[in-house]
Amino acid sequence: MTATFNIRKLIVTIVMLAFGIVFLLPFAWMISASMKPEADVFEYPIRWIPENIQAVKNYSDVWRGQYPFYAYYWNSIKVTLITTFTSVLVSCMAAYAFAKIRFAGSGAMFMIVLATYMIPSQAILVPQFIFYRQLGLFDTHVGLVLLNSFSVLGTFMLRQFFLGINNEFMEAAKIDGAGHVRTFWRIGIPLVQPAIATYAILRFIWTWNDYQNPLIFLKSPALFTLPLGIKKFADAYGEFYSLMMAASVSAIVPLLIIFVVGQKRVIEGISLGGVKG
Repeated sequence: MTATFNIRKLIVTIVMLAFGIVFLLPFAWMISASMKPEADVFEYPIRWIPENIQAVKNYSDVWRGQYPFYAYYWNSIKVTLITTFTSVLVSCMAAYAFAKIRFAGSGAMFMIVLATYMIPSQAILVPQFIFYRQLGLFDTHVGLVLLNSFSVLGTFMLRQFFLGINNEFMEAAKIDGAGHVRTFWRIGIPLVQPAIATYAILRFIWTWNDYQNPLIFLKSPALFTLPLGIKKFADAYGEFYSLMMAASVSAIVPLLIIFVVGQKRVIEGISLGGVKG
């Protein structure tokens, strides 16, 4: 039985490794193409390690060329980090309130919040646009941050984790004289770290890749985020695949970093929650 199990496990591991390699091949080709002269991009058979490495020139053309990639990068980093922090904080507070604070109409209010998730974002673009113009938030990063700072999905997901916290923790804190604010920060937040890390990763990725909202609510090129910057870059240099691949690699690197760092935080959070539980 043990030998059969080990053989099956080995076969599954090999198959999954093969699938992983297949999924990574396009990314590997993108990195390789970003370092090649334009004439060698579609060379066949594929030369994975370029004979004539031109990475410095390609990435220099992307970052210091006609379209200021460094400005798009800074705009995306600023908007994404502020949005992620604000969204996580607001979702945590709303989730704690719905899960651990009993007040009149809490159940009905939560159902109303969930019902708004069924409304497609495209259906409210026009009212949002008019509202933002009237408030003076159109063509500002503040308005862009506010658009993604309130998440029904984040509130629902974190509420489920808060519901899993034993009420005895809350009662003990109340006996010690702690109010809801102190209980939230000292007990609630540490116990739901896995959910917070997971939602923060998702919100970061969604905001970093967001194309629709910047397209609608930003007009000034100086405020453009990376998705809009890549679109402008593609319109001008779309026939130069080496430059396009260099731009794409530059846009993906932060997502890879946040995934690696965030994955570690999720595991640490699960371990911490298990020890405290």
